[in-house]
Amino acid sequence: MTWSPEALTFDQWTAMFRSCERSAVHLEMRDLYAVSAEDPMFSAWRAGHRDDPADEASWWRPWLSLMRETTDRGVEVKRARIVSEPVTEYIRFEYDVSFTNLAAGEQVRWLPRRLASGIALPGNDFWLLDGDRVQFNHFTGDGDWAGVEWCEEPDVVKLCAAAFEAVWAAGTDHGDYTPT
Repeated sequence: MTWSPEALTFDQWTAMFRSCERSAVHLEMRDLYAVSAEDPMFSAWRAGHRDDPADEASWWRPWLSLMRETTDRGVEVKRARIVSEPVTEYIRFEYDVSFTNLAAGEQVRWLPRRLASGIALPGNDFWLLDGDRVQFNHFTGDGDWAGVEWCEEPDVVKLCAAAFEAVWAAGTDHGDYTPT
């Protein structure tokens, strides 16, 4: 495994997704990610702002362009979120803005944490790329970025693939999920 305490730059994220040929799946398991006042999208949402799905120009951002470019190449991008219910304020925010992920070609599912007890899960959020390499995302207890770790060890890749597939199979499509 290769560990780095540095956050990935957008150019590194771009290179990562451009290297994908078949799939990029993301498992998120935290109820809170860095929600400091420095996150303008979350701050605006907390102040009552809601993006208008019909006004794409007002909410489109580079990440969404990268996801659309990736899915337009035929790479399947899936995002599964395991969440505690009732959901935290931050998860409610993520739910409200997930229509942007869908617009960019991602598929999104939600799984209430109480339904995940029988699933063997790795200890950290991850991206599994083309089913053969894993990028773990590490966070502090407060949800701040703590680093990234790369792994191609077959047993770890197998665990992540099985965990994602089990969560995906048990999860609810974004359009059918209502956070409580």
